[in-house]
Amino acid sequence: MNTNSDQSPVLVDIPFVDATQFGALDVARAEASRFQAIITAGREHYGSLAIGIGDFVSKTWLKRQNDALAAEIDSVAQEAGRGGAWLLNMSYEWSCTTGAGPDPSGNGSRMLRTLDWPLDGLGETIVVAKFKGKAGSYFNVTWPGFSGVVTAMAPGRFSAAINQPPFRKWTRSCWVDWGINRGRLLTRKAPPPSHLLRHVFDTCATYDEAKELLTETPLAIPAFFTLSGTAPNQACLIEREENAASVHESPTSCANHWLQRDVPGHGRGHQSTDRLVLMESTRDKISDGFDWVTDPILNETTRIAVVANAMEGKLVVRGYEKDGPVTRDYQLPARF
Repeated sequence: MNTNSDQSPVLVDIPFVDATQFGALDVARAEASRFQAIITAGREHYGSLAIGIGDFVSKTWLKRQNDALAAEIDSVAQEAGRGGAWLLNMSYEWSCTTGAGPDPSGNGSRMLRTLDWPLDGLGETIVVAKFKGKAGSYFNVTWPGFSGVVTAMAPGRFSAAINQPPFRKWTRSCWVDWGINRGRLLTRKAPPPSHLLRHVFDTCATYDEAKELLTETPLAIPAFFTLSGTAPNQACLIEREENAASVHESPTSCANHWLQRDVPGHGRGHQSTDRLVLMESTRDKISDGFDWVTDPILNETTRIAVVANAMEGKLVVRGYEKDGPVTRDYQLPARF
């Protein structure tokens, strides 16, 4: 985190990038210093050996199944000029807290969302990028070089976000189970969750279309999708296994544990149950802004907080590092 002479944090602006031509490559080129900072942070976090292996395995798997975003990630990797882009695009070691329900203002449905990831520098390098698919434009809260979507808002259509469930428990060892789950992933011929959500924003014109695809499309690994539409009652949580789903209708909240499906797993993230309780207690009455981002929703791994309302075309974003906010609040201008 940057500080001034009296050690108070120096807040940076969150940049806006037009990524309607080449997607993630546009963002990497427009925010080259942030892109290189993310690559450096990833290499320091995972280590050069893991980066080399992870890049090879991720690239091989995505190209083998003709993944729709493989060519885009390849171009991003070439832009980076060093290893890390493939692995970072396939990293799912983060946790999140998300809630969606009627906006307290009475206008549409609102989504509140934080993303936690113990990767230093992520909060300082986030961007808001305008992407465009055949269904129209949408605004992706992302970081340079990432091709998927984990948090986004499409004005007049829907907002959505991904949370990670516990990774499946097969043995008594977390490390053995991590290896088993990664091995199972590599046998799957289905998209990873962030690639499916990108496809949904690219192609779905309505909340109902998005809900159907997120519920029925086979997945490479389990995920939780929170979807928030334009009408006050249009929101749901979709708990997904690879080929099965449970849907919780509005209002709804989730953290990083299963609510309905019985899937043995290793816990993910900081105080998942407590984060869910806090989101449930504040979601329907807190005003816009980030007063709801308090402990334990706010913790030392929190990197991004978002407020989104697709009916109003509202998107407000803040970046965090382990010591607190590091960006000024970004609010999508009304002209978009």
